[in-house]
Amino acid sequence: MMKGKSIKWKNYINYAVIAIATIVFGIMSVTGNLASSTQFLLEKMSISILMAVSLSLVVGFLGELSLGHAGFMCMGAYLGGKVAAVMAQSMGNSIVTLIVSFVVGGAVAAACGVIIGLPALRLKGDYLAIVTLAFGEIVKSIFRNTSNDSFGGTLGLSTPRYDKKVLFIIGLVLVLIALAVIQNLIRSKHGRAITAIRDNEIAAKAMGINVTKYKLIAFIISAFFAGIGGVMYSWSNYTIQSTSFGYNYSIEILVMVVLGGMGSINGAIMAASLITYLNTTLATVLTGDLAVLQNLVYALILIIIVIYNNAPALKGFRERYNFKNLFDKLSRNRHDPSRVKDDEAVWNRVPTKIAMDEILSVDVANVRSSVSEKGDPYQGEGDD
Repeated sequence: MMKGKSIKWKNYINYAVIAIATIVFGIMSVTGNLASSTQFLLEKMSISILMAVSLSLVVGFLGELSLGHAGFMCMGAYLGGKVAAVMAQSMGNSIVTLIVSFVVGGAVAAACGVIIGLPALRLKGDYLAIVTLAFGEIVKSIFRNTSNDSFGGTLGLSTPRYDKKVLFIIGLVLVLIALAVIQNLIRSKHGRAITAIRDNEIAAKAMGINVTKYKLIAFIISAFFAGIGGVMYSWSNYTIQSTSFGYNYSIEILVMVVLGGMGSINGAIMAASLITYLNTTLATVLTGDLAVLQNLVYALILIIIVIYNNAPALKGFRERYNFKNLFDKLSRNRHDPSRVKDDEAVWNRVPTKIAMDEILSVDVANVRSSVSEKGDPYQGEGDD
């Protein structure tokens, strides 16, 4: 660490929370104290966080509207799932099979990001949204019309299922890796170039920033982690169907990013976890004839959250009751002046260039005599 620079611990809170959750739930899972439903919920949360954080790089920090994120996830799920299914026949559900499938799924999605990004990222606003949305629908249609021997067609692709006790741990580790890559990118000079493009693209060009290059970098990294999320989805389910990756899912991922706050990684994580929990809980509670109310209740909850976060009438309430104020109240005793202790004031603990005993032992009489012998250099000034 460079001298004079302090660590900003607030930048590492999300790492600490996810790492602690991984350790705690991992120990509970290995020891058999974690329910199977909770394990599956954590798998879905890790996938949602991967998708939301990766899309936040394009939408929140680059400022471009992309609606084809489910298409990249679909590419990773099918290609990575196919590799996993082939390798599992000879190697089983080994860690090598898992890693190779993740690499293949992420690389294929990133390659699609390059192919689509080169022409599409020269567009802006609604036009880019339409192109990326069309890409997602094209990918879904291609896999739906494949043969049963290749990618399963309408019946879907059968993929191996990884151990529930371990898969959510792998998913949370992938989330930590995605956070490390994306957050370090944003805080680097390249990240500042990306945010400069978001703020004012014309000014960024005038300052010499290669706009197309940085747009493509953000798009590739986002697509790569979307492909990783797709492979994670294939390991979490026994069958992959193209209908799961429609434009509705892309919009749901976009809702996670917007609900958490544009350009907020921590907000995207919390929103993805909340929305996944709501969907899973509503699907569990509202069964039978009440299943038709699932989307209605889900939409109403989202509307309430959006109104709470943005209504001007609730601004005072939000500022008074939030996590920051709660943390300040809990830590108020640390800043209480009555709890501050005086310094011990021990002279030998004060770092100085000259030892304190040398300063205190100066003979003033000798100094005066030397001055009188040499003469006062300032004497006589101003006598003109």
